Amino acid sequence: MIRKALTIAGSDSGGGAGIQADLKTFAALGVHGMSVITSITAQNTYEVRAVHDVPLDVIKAQFEAVVEDIGVDAAKTGMLSNSAIIELVASLISKYGVTLVVDPVMIAKSGAPLLREDAVDTLVKRLIPLATVITPNKPEAERLSGIKISSLDDAKVVAKKLVEELGAKAAVVKGGHMSGGESIDVLYYEGRFYEFRAPRIESRNTHGTGCSFSAAITAELAKGRSIPEAVKLAKEFITTAIMYGLPIGRGYGPINPTAWQLIPAEKFNILVELKNSVGVLESSGKYVNPLIPETPSYIVMALPKHYARDINAVAGTPIVRLWGSVKAVVEPGFGVCREFGELLLKVMEFNPDVRALMSIKYNEKLVEVVSRLGFKKLSIGLREALRRGGLGIYSEELSKELDVIFDEGGWGLEPLTMVLGRNSLEVTEKVLKI
Repeated sequence: MIRKALTIAGSDSGGGAGIQADLKTFAALGVHGMSVITSITAQNTYEVRAVHDVPLDVIKAQFEAVVEDIGVDAAKTGMLSNSAIIELVASLISKYGVTLVVDPVMIAKSGAPLLREDAVDTLVKRLIPLATVITPNKPEAERLSGIKISSLDDAKVVAKKLVEELGAKAAVVKGGHMSGGESIDVLYYEGRFYEFRAPRIESRNTHGTGCSFSAAITAELAKGRSIPEAVKLAKEFITTAIMYGLPIGRGYGPINPTAWQLIPAEKFNILVELKNSVGVLESSGKYVNPLIPETPSYIVMALPKHYARDINAVAGTPIVRLWGSVKAVVEPGFGVCREFGELLLKVMEFNPDVRALMSIKYNEKLVEVVSRLGFKKLSIGLREALRRGGLGIYSEELSKELDVIFDEGGWGLEPLTMVLGRNSLEVTEKVLKI
């Protein structure tokens, strides 16, 4: 069954928050996303330049067009800028009985107001009682409850008030605006408190955090998950989205909802490509055998640079000589080839187009062959430089297009040739040419 989620919110022309963030989140979590646009904002990473509220009849028509044909498994609200829009949305939610997540958006990341002051009372009286879940951040929770939040216990008091006095079925008071080494979200539901913890991530790329978090809860509710399960998964989702936020624009860059789907998809593709590369090398084993050094050869491939943060972002396998041919010692896996994985990550710091590497034998004859093939080459003490603190002294050379790096080794280091490429199959093709 195809699950369907609806966002009722404003449009962010910069693509970081609002319906744009919501629809990315819905897609990443595998539900069909739909939208009712309430306001159009002229917005980027550092300011809101203009706001145009969509006429009420158009908002109503959007909602009814979606609900009466496609149907809605769960919906969320974001920017509802004035009392009239809130009244309309509340009446539509009541009429159609839609499961609702309320993100009480009041202020943009840039500081611009997105909810008129006189509309707060309407939000409290008309919309919050219809909420299956409400997801305020610290300032929003304080404004709605009238209680100052200075501790986790305060957050629990506010979450309980939002449910037992204001009428929401469940309330999540988010911990992103609080201090401490952890970001702790507090859920109050059916008389019980739940805490969802994650390491606090220091980043300027947090635009759209609240939108995507509430959208993730909506998506999981649309799938039929319980409220605690939905909030738990949304917390994991948003932590990943913040971790891999996008450093674009001059202000607060957007989070990255697609990271949730892109990273595992890329990892799967890398493993498939490495297995194919190993198959090619093994099928041409009699030609590859003379290129394998005394130690095993290693073939490795990394996630794209933005996602390649540590050795667990690099997959690979060792390859050894066997009866005149070659054989992979183990199936390709992530975090397996530490030395050459770290080496690849260091090279990628200067040349992000290089995502794969294979170590082979080094000798003068091989240098001549590489020269005849016209490969772009560089001779540096690669591993020795890493031992001494880094590759910064070679930054200019490494940033250029390269096919091969000759590493003459050092104390306890066998001389090696590093064959580079955009992917492991490209590296394999170069090795076969050599």
